[in-house]
Amino acid sequence: MKLKISSIQEKGNASKEYVWLEVTEDCDLSYYGLADTTFTSDGKIANKLRHFFWFPSKSVKKGEQVVLRTGAGNHGQYVTSDGKVVHRYFWGLGSSVWNDDGDAAVLFEIETWNTTRA
Repeated sequence: MKLKISSIQEKGNASKEYVWLEVTEDCDLSYYGLADTTFTSDGKIANKLRHFFWFPSKSVKKGEQVVLRTGAGNHGQYVTSDGKVVHRYFWGLGSSVWNDDGDAAVLFEIETWNTTRA
């Protein structure tokens, strides 16, 4: 996997909360999705995904960072004062995702997919 979750910040506040990811190898974000879930009573990851964000196509470089904000906004990028490139995405949700102690962020690497109209 060429991305990793670094942290989840401002939990419980939809307009401020975000997931911080680090790019560990050059890649295209379109092969990644992030979901939230919980844990089962025996401490394992639950099989119920409540929200899912599939990143749009964007080439990113090792050492850059990706931020996924829960609220609404415009996707874009900026450079920090120390020269790091940050790619910013918005889930567009009206309520917080990371609002319980039992929440878990799951990062998926999606190698291939197939779609069918329902």
